[in-house]
Amino acid sequence: MAEAAAEESWIPRLREGVRLRFDQVRGSWVLLAPERLFLLDEQAAEILRLVDGARSLGAIADDLARRFDAPRAVILADTASMLADLRDKGAIAP
Repeated sequence: MAEAAAEESWIPRLREGVRLRFDQVRGSWVLLAPERLFLLDEQAAEILRLVDGARSLGAIADDLARRFDAPRAVILADTASMLADLRDKGAIAP
């Protein structure tokens, strides 16, 4: 339980040199990192647009759950998993 609370208080941010951009050629959102490009689906783009270095994981989940009228627990789990994956790949700061 304490681990879940600590995770919710995590404030994700993009690593230095990583940028979220809309790619006109591809017609989709991408995450640009030094020598890497991550193609994003709509859900990932929605999440990453909220990653501003000020909002906590819990606040991001609250926002998404409210906007999409979805169960917060599901949104939180999916968001945490996606951001952890990008953290492991070096795009999100720990």
